[in-house]
Amino acid sequence: MSEPNGNERALTRAPLGGLAATAIGLEILLGTGAIGGGLALMVGPNGEILPLPVAALSGSPFSNYFVPGAVLFTVIGLGPLAAAVLAWRRHSAAPLLAFATGVALLIWLVVEIAVVGYSSDPPLQALYLALGVVITLVGVGWLRHTGRLRFR
Repeated sequence: MSEPNGNERALTRAPLGGLAATAIGLEILLGTGAIGGGLALMVGPNGEILPLPVAALSGSPFSNYFVPGAVLFTVIGLGPLAAAVLAWRRHSAAPLLAFATGVALLIWLVVEIAVVGYSSDPPLQALYLALGVVITLVGVGWLRHTGRLRFR
């Protein structure tokens, strides 16, 4: 019997599991929002697009929002989108990347709140904190499901 070619392998690939599909959806949601926010901060680093006061950065290493925007764009934007692509392609690292995406978002938010403070108007920080917890838990569940994470 002959080896299936690339097209036949794609057609016979196992369906995505629920945890993988959930991770992909959440990573795309997070990534697209972070790319938009990161671009807005880089293009208008002094609050020209997003109404963020530069004074909120006093005491931080940043004079404006360009560098935080670049980090948001790359780490919290492109990173989750790359993780989603790898999950879609059923890469073995995808469960770990889902977990890492959630943890990276939580770290981002803890640092953000420490630097500029907490704002509940609009409640974006609370929503993204919840999203970070959910993505982290999906990653943990997926790692456990694959047998790569065991609690003893």
